[in-house]
Amino acid sequence: MITFKQLSYALAVEKTRHFKQAAAECAISQSALSTAITELESQVGLQLFERDNKRVLVTPVGEQFLARAREIKILLDDLYRFSAAERAPLSSPLGLGVIPTIGPYLLPRVLPAVRRQYPDLQLRIQEDQSHVLVEKVRSGELDTAVLALPYDLAGLHAFEFWQEDFYLVTYPGSHLAAHKQVSSEMLRDEPLLLLQDGHCLKDHALAACKFQPAEVTRSVSGTSLYTLLQMVAGGLGSTFVPEMAVAQLTGGSQEYRLAQLTEPGPHRRLALISRLNYAGADNLLLLGKLFRAQLSGA
Repeated sequence: MITFKQLSYALAVEKTRHFKQAAAECAISQSALSTAITELESQVGLQLFERDNKRVLVTPVGEQFLARAREIKILLDDLYRFSAAERAPLSSPLGLGVIPTIGPYLLPRVLPAVRRQYPDLQLRIQEDQSHVLVEKVRSGELDTAVLALPYDLAGLHAFEFWQEDFYLVTYPGSHLAAHKQVSSEMLRDEPLLLLQDGHCLKDHALAACKFQPAEVTRSVSGTSLYTLLQMVAGGLGSTFVPEMAVAQLTGGSQEYRLAQLTEPGPHRRLALISRLNYAGADNLLLLGKLFRAQLSGA
């Protein structure tokens, strides 16, 4: 009989493409994992993996088998979450994803309250870009993720908990330094410092200004908001910062000048996302309510 553990081990091998790494992830010995995979292949009469001393490949039939195994694992995980949800709220382990332009500014403000109100909650937090987190939520590797909207979430739920606008951060010598508010028209000839492709903050900032990427010809890209702020301090241009990150990133420093972007908002919306049949939806609503209260200072 196929067991849940066998399926979990096989999915770990598919993910890591490495028996030793998969064994470590499953917290068992490599020999035990290899034995379980061999038994699974024998039971189903299929070769799921090709392996040698250097690599592991998933066979074509293995890909089809593991796709169904993944669906089964998601359903079984949801059954466990359903039974957990009938007990105390937010008392079971929760895999939470967060994008880099939200995590460093949201988590320090909300985690102390999460620990106080839900001391039994075991959070497993993972930071990555939006497209990676969406796929991990779809596959069941994560329970939920905090994303900035709008974003393509076909087949997923979004529980919105916050809305905010962008601020322009510039340097004292900029021609925009004296302005407390700026419009997109005022920024057309300004050197803009933007995050690299793949970061949704870049897309949201350009959308708020109604700019097409091709229109921003004098831009410099960076890998993080902190890096962009260092370039602003060096007089290389201006950048956009979401409202929740302003205080932490600028700290009232005289190296920066702030101006509110006057284009109609909200410029981005924050939400917890989940699968449509996720059994812990009520817990996500509670978590979103707590996040909103901490961000609003209520």
